Amino acid sequence: MHFQRLEDLRIDNDKTQAEVAKHLGCQREVYRRYEKGTRQIPIDYLIELSYFYNVSIDYIIGITDTKTPYPRIK
Repeated sequence: MHFQRLEDLRIDNDKTQAEVAKHLGCQREVYRRYEKGTRQIPIDYLIELSYFYNVSIDYIIGITDTKTPYPRIK
């Protein structure tokens, strides 16, 4: 599945693929494949990216156009 918003969020936040990959602890090429949809992104990476960009996972995967994340459960 191709998540265009992964690339859009990265660009909007002035980050390179290498910077995001380093934050996730993976190689840049692996992250590039997540953006292009040639490799499935693990849920734990989606969770981390939602915190990193302060958006909901639903927004990242295109279920909603609302960026606001849900309140965190403590």
